[in-house]
Amino acid sequence: MGFKCGIVGLPNVGKSTLFNALTQTAAAAAANYPFCTIEPNVGLVPVPDPRLDTIARIGGSAQIIPTQITFVDIAGLVRGASKGEGLGNQFLSHIREVDAVCHVLRCFEDGDITHVEGRVDPLGDADIIETELMLADLESLEKRVPAMQKKAKGGIDEETKVRLELMERALVVLREGKPARAVEVTKDEAPLFSTLDLITAKPVLYVCNVDEGSAATGNKFSEMVAERAKAEGAAYVVISAAIEAEVAQLDAEERSAFLADLGLEETGLARMIRAGYALLGLITYFTVGPKEARAWTIVKGTKGPGAAGVIHSDFERGFIRAETMAYDDYVKFNGEQGCKDNGRLRQEGKEYVVADGDLLHFKFNV
Repeated sequence: MGFKCGIVGLPNVGKSTLFNALTQTAAAAAANYPFCTIEPNVGLVPVPDPRLDTIARIGGSAQIIPTQITFVDIAGLVRGASKGEGLGNQFLSHIREVDAVCHVLRCFEDGDITHVEGRVDPLGDADIIETELMLADLESLEKRVPAMQKKAKGGIDEETKVRLELMERALVVLREGKPARAVEVTKDEAPLFSTLDLITAKPVLYVCNVDEGSAATGNKFSEMVAERAKAEGAAYVVISAAIEAEVAQLDAEERSAFLADLGLEETGLARMIRAGYALLGLITYFTVGPKEARAWTIVKGTKGPGAAGVIHSDFERGFIRAETMAYDDYVKFNGEQGCKDNGRLRQEGKEYVVADGDLLHFKFNV
């Protein structure tokens, strides 16, 4: 698995420009007018991980296959979208399908690029989008809860009872003007809560789109967003969509030189992915052999059988054990044989919690 991010934002904040750069395509028509994106655009982007190149070199792998992140570029929402303004709420269903919501916020001043609200105020922009998403969640629950309550009078099973309680708690929070993320749920309730498909229950990554001169240091606007993210427990990243658009056209060597000149060590894409992984609690493990070196994404805390299941359900069902090497050991001892010779290749069973960077070879029987 990778993860799926829905990119949302008001018109003309640089959302589609960023999407184009991230996916290195022109699939989303970036233009200086509202609603230039009238269908959600989906882009699969390889996740940059220098460890994979190192593993492939040591393992003599013929092919390198990174894990992928899916970006969904969703048309610009405006005030009143949940009630049908602008392009309306036809796009909200696409947001319900993602793992995290990336709010692209305009953090730059440019008189040549119009703002739908007539000002530059990233926090105000975030409030408009969040309000529309909360109203959409509220409308959804207000339609579903009465029917569920009526059904409950005739007797319902325990799971449905818990689901109804969660929906009612979410309604209270949303009516107070708070996102569904503010609903307090227990560890046991969390999986069921996620099935309610509430947009504002999803983790948020604020993407501060700054001018080129502020890409390395941020600016007064991005600092405001950073304070908000910290207060909410959300993630944020500073990025220049204009720079990313230029970087997307360069080869690896030119890219490094270009970024260095700007005081940047890596692309905005890499920072976005790292922030997204941390937000969702994701880690990467690897498989390596003569044919290919490959990266796989799992949730932190996943045990051996679950990690195996990401490759194929048969691996999970018939899991016996996992031959395991830590990334640092694999590099230090120059591969699998070196790890064996130095006692660094371990046999791990069903209760082993996979660590970030592990190299795994699964033994299974079905």
